[in-house]
Amino acid sequence: MPDIVIHVLASAVYVGLAWHFWRTRWRSSARRAGASGELQGWERAAILVPLALHGWLLYAEIFSVQQLRFGFAQALSLMLWLAMAICWLESLAYRIEALLPMVLAMAALCAPLPGFFPGRLTPDAYSLEFKLHLFAGMAAYSLFTVATLHAVLISMLERQLHQRPSVADRGMPPLLSLEALVFRLTGAAFAVLTLTVAVGIAYSESIFGRALRFDHKTVFVVLSWLIFGLLLAGRWLYGWRGRTALRWTLVGFVMLLLAYVGSRFVLEVILHRA
Repeated sequence: MPDIVIHVLASAVYVGLAWHFWRTRWRSSARRAGASGELQGWERAAILVPLALHGWLLYAEIFSVQQLRFGFAQALSLMLWLAMAICWLESLAYRIEALLPMVLAMAALCAPLPGFFPGRLTPDAYSLEFKLHLFAGMAAYSLFTVATLHAVLISMLERQLHQRPSVADRGMPPLLSLEALVFRLTGAAFAVLTLTVAVGIAYSESIFGRALRFDHKTVFVVLSWLIFGLLLAGRWLYGWRGRTALRWTLVGFVMLLLAYVGSRFVLEVILHRA
């Protein structure tokens, strides 16, 4: 079976599940009918189907090839696969059903991208520094993605609580608990991003003979690292929460996306440098 067919199949299953969770967890008719908010066993198993297909494709395209091609499409696909896996594990301990439509829809968009954009050949793809830098970077991206989606969900639920009965009234964890979870995820992501930056500096020193190259990718990474560090410090020292925390989280996440995904998109799609 051609890989593009499997890409489309995984994306289609993600879309179907996103529609299912939106219809059963978000639509007002489902809430009025008193549909159960907790994940059922078959729903957990169903999520694993596209997750397994998606993971198999990523392994075949990134880790089992002779020459590694890695670009914005591979980064987004791997980032959303990891984010989806984190959410699945998180659902074992927290009530996050309302988050699933967003994550599944984003995974559906990103899963097939490597089938259309092959990426750029990556030099020195087998060095330990490069592998650690790549894995840590994608883990940081994924954790920040999940934390940002949690922050967006909190904002949506707060707005609905002031307007009409919502999914927030039916078995969701208290908003303060969700907010604490956001900062735990952000703290873990910040630690992994710090490791990514440190390994990147060592890798740049060994390959290019200098610790940092002054380009837009470096600038955006440093800006995002500073923003998330400021956010965590503000939370610890001044108790930042609510819209202040949401704004800083979104700004930091956008900076991080521009750092790698944005730069690779410009190189591959706009400038055609493969």
